[in-house]
Amino acid sequence: MTVQAHELTKDYQYGFHDVDISVFRTEKGLSPEVIAAISDHKSEPEWMLKFRLKAYDHWMKRPMPTWGADLSGIDFDDIYYYVKPAGEQARSWDDVPESIKNTFDRLGIPEAERKFLAGVSAQYDSEVVYHNIREDLEKQGVIFCDCDTGLREHPEIFRKYFGTVIPPND
Repeated sequence: MTVQAHELTKDYQYGFHDVDISVFRTEKGLSPEVIAAISDHKSEPEWMLKFRLKAYDHWMKRPMPTWGADLSGIDFDDIYYYVKPAGEQARSWDDVPESIKNTFDRLGIPEAERKFLAGVSAQYDSEVVYHNIREDLEKQGVIFCDCDTGLREHPEIFRKYFGTVIPPND
């Protein structure tokens, strides 16, 4: 059963939803073609696409878990698995689109807390829309970034450690 966005506000505890501001989205559902489209859109290296496809293949062979919450009502073919809400990642909170800042305000994340945190990234839909790290930590060589940035700017480090804590078959 598909729930329309305007129906969510009836019993949704936060009482709001945002209008669609996406600049790119894949088709609904998850398939090798959708995975390839995501990887292509992000300009990922071939090894990352293979990693994603290997994880997808494993997921498709697994039965739906019967422990925990009942997942039988989820229509996995009615989900957008990648939605890009904004053009580029902002380095300053002032550069984040106002509609996205309003969402964080509505969720009760105070601006003072956002500014105080040592390293903070704000994710909206499928993308990090804001990223910041304290200068003193950056000068010490601390690397704090989202996966897309890590893959792009630190490919050797990223490849060495990606998938070591949670492997693609988990």
